Amino acid sequence: MLDIKYIREHAEEVKKNCENRGIKVDVDRLLELDEKRRAKISEVEQLRSARNQGSKGKPSDEEITKMREVGDDITRLEKELETIEADYLKSLKAVPNLTHPDAPIGGEADYKVLETVGKVPEFKFKPKDHEELMLALDVIDFERGTKTSGAKFYFTKNDLVLLNHALIQYGVDVLRKHDFVIMETPDLVKNEILSGVGFAPRGPESNTYATEEGDLSLIATAEITLGGYHAREVLDLSKGPLKYAGISHCFRKEAGTYGKASKGLYRVHQFTKLEMFVYCKPEESEALHQELLKIEKEIVDGLELSYQVIDTASRDLGAPAYRKFDIEAWMVMNNGYGEITSTSNCTDYQARRLNIRYRSENGETSFVHTLNGTAVVNSRFPIAIFENFQQKDGSIKIPKVLQKYMGGIKEIKLKK
Repeated sequence: MLDIKYIREHAEEVKKNCENRGIKVDVDRLLELDEKRRAKISEVEQLRSARNQGSKGKPSDEEITKMREVGDDITRLEKELETIEADYLKSLKAVPNLTHPDAPIGGEADYKVLETVGKVPEFKFKPKDHEELMLALDVIDFERGTKTSGAKFYFTKNDLVLLNHALIQYGVDVLRKHDFVIMETPDLVKNEILSGVGFAPRGPESNTYATEEGDLSLIATAEITLGGYHAREVLDLSKGPLKYAGISHCFRKEAGTYGKASKGLYRVHQFTKLEMFVYCKPEESEALHQELLKIEKEIVDGLELSYQVIDTASRDLGAPAYRKFDIEAWMVMNNGYGEITSTSNCTDYQARRLNIRYRSENGETSFVHTLNGTAVVNSRFPIAIFENFQQKDGSIKIPKVLQKYMGGIKEIKLKK
């Protein structure tokens, strides 16, 4: 969340930013609640001070009666403050992060293409989309996934299982070279952490699955668990940023996203992902955002995919992100590009909600900046590989960088 002091001093800028991001927030109402909250806190503190002064020495009966009345007033005011505080925090948490001045303003289609890499494949035959290819090669089963778990669930089989594991191990090896601590994270998270990272635990806007019992939800990305890893801590960043990479299952409702753009594996309810997450000092986050993008490009370049890098427009950022870059690989199913990775600089937005600070050289504490980025995701990456490296006979060439992780398999073809 944003610093309330900043909102007070830059109210019109915050209102314009909310408008640019397509988020309806009553900033004037928030400031009104903030003023009431501060006034009520002042009243409570004054009464507590008066009660403390009256408790010194032996009080008279009249003073005892007066102090009881003061105590009753304090109790009443604290209840009023509790109600105001709840409304205030709800309003404050609804305010999105600020937006990088270079980020394009607009909706999903208003992104800016920063770079295009590689040559779009040219086929001497009519290419097929990944779903048709995978079904023909008997490496996926959507029908039985639907039978056992519901629509948009699936079973992976045979060489697609090997490819998925190869992709994760390839990503892990790249990230180890860049000094990331590799983790496997829980698939369940407390709702306070989910909310702190910037995801809605419940309600129509939620994209996550909540459990019926307890205060837990299934995670949509390891960003959530890695973001909560240092909640309510003061970090030592004197030796540099803390860089983590988490392997997890990811669960998403993806409500209202069915259609051509969600064909096959493009939007599914469960997948495995290797996610990068960084905690750093504020002055380091811009450079680290570029570093995460560079690592994502290194991974995709190694797979020899054609792609474009986009600067995401304001209304497509998501509340925590200050700026977001996506890598979109060329896909047959889109007859164009489709997102396979993203990386976001969330500045101190998540850290304020989760109370994550670092101690500076002078001993003072300040909120850290947090960043996240996709290293490998086992839904979108196989789409790109199958659709880009398909052969006329329906077989799929395996990118050279992955072959060693697949026991030397160079192509996926139908088992006889």
